[in-house]
Amino acid sequence: MQLIQNIAELRARLGGERTVAFVPTMGNLHEGHLNLMRLAREHGDCVVASIFVNPLQFGPGEDFDRYPRTLDADCAMLRDLADIVFAPPAHEMYPAQQTVFVELPPVANELCGAVRPGHFRGMATVVLKLLNIVQPQTALFGKKDYQQLHLIRQLVAQLNLPLRIIGGETVRAADGLALSSRNQYLSATERGEAIFLHQMLQDMRLDILQGERNFERLQQQAVESLTARGWSVDYVAVRNQSDLQPANPVQDKPVQRELVLLAAARLGNTRLLDNIEVCLVS
Repeated sequence: MQLIQNIAELRARLGGERTVAFVPTMGNLHEGHLNLMRLAREHGDCVVASIFVNPLQFGPGEDFDRYPRTLDADCAMLRDLADIVFAPPAHEMYPAQQTVFVELPPVANELCGAVRPGHFRGMATVVLKLLNIVQPQTALFGKKDYQQLHLIRQLVAQLNLPLRIIGGETVRAADGLALSSRNQYLSATERGEAIFLHQMLQDMRLDILQGERNFERLQQQAVESLTARGWSVDYVAVRNQSDLQPANPVQDKPVQRELVLLAAARLGNTRLLDNIEVCLVS
C-alpha cells in the first residue's frame, strides 16, 4: 500500500492503471468502510481510498474540529485492502478559497439538507473534485448515507461522468446499530438506546408490508415515539427510492413499489442516521 498526499504524484501513479476502483472516506475507518474496500477489489485492478475531512460540508457549530483524525490507524487497516491511500492536506484540495460549487436538485434541501444547510453542496463539490483527481471507472459509497448516495448518482449521471457508482449495503453492529464514525461520541447509556432508531424503522417496514398506507401517520407516530424516549428528531420519512420524493399515495396514483424509510435524530450531541429499503409485493 502506498500513501500519497499530492495530486500530481497521485495522477502520475495512476497513469498506467487499466481500471481503478475508488472509495472516498473521511477516515476514522470502521467495518463499513472496509466492506466497501473489499467490494472495490471486485471492480478494479487498482483500489484507491481517500481520507480527507472536508471542511466544505461542515456547518457552523458542527463537529469539524473534533471529527476524529486517525490516519496512522486507518492506513494500518487499509494495508491489505488498498493499493493507494490518498490523504491530501487541506491546502492541496483547496489551494485557494473555493468559489465554484456544484448546484444540486431541490431534494438536496430536504431531509438532511433541511437541517444542515450547505452540507450537500460541500459534499458534492469535494466528491466531484476527488473524482476528477482519481478518474476511476468505479466509485463506491455506503447506503447508510442514502440521500448522499442518491445525489452523487445524480451528479454523475447529469454531468456525464464516465464512471459507475456502486452503493454498499449498510454494515451494522450485532444489535442492529448502523456503523458510523460518530458512534464513538455516544455515552454507554446512549449507545444502549441508539439501537431503537433501527428498531423503529423495522416496525414501520412491517406495518407497510402488512398494508399500512397512511405514511404521514406512520412518520408522526415514529417522531412521537422517539421524542418520548429523549431523542431530538430531525426527520422520519417514507420516500420513493427512485427520486427520494415523498411516497404518500394520492388518488388515482398508486404508491411506488420500491420505498426507503429514512430517519435522522440526535441522542445528546450525537446525530445518528439510518434507513431501510422496502419493496412492496403489489
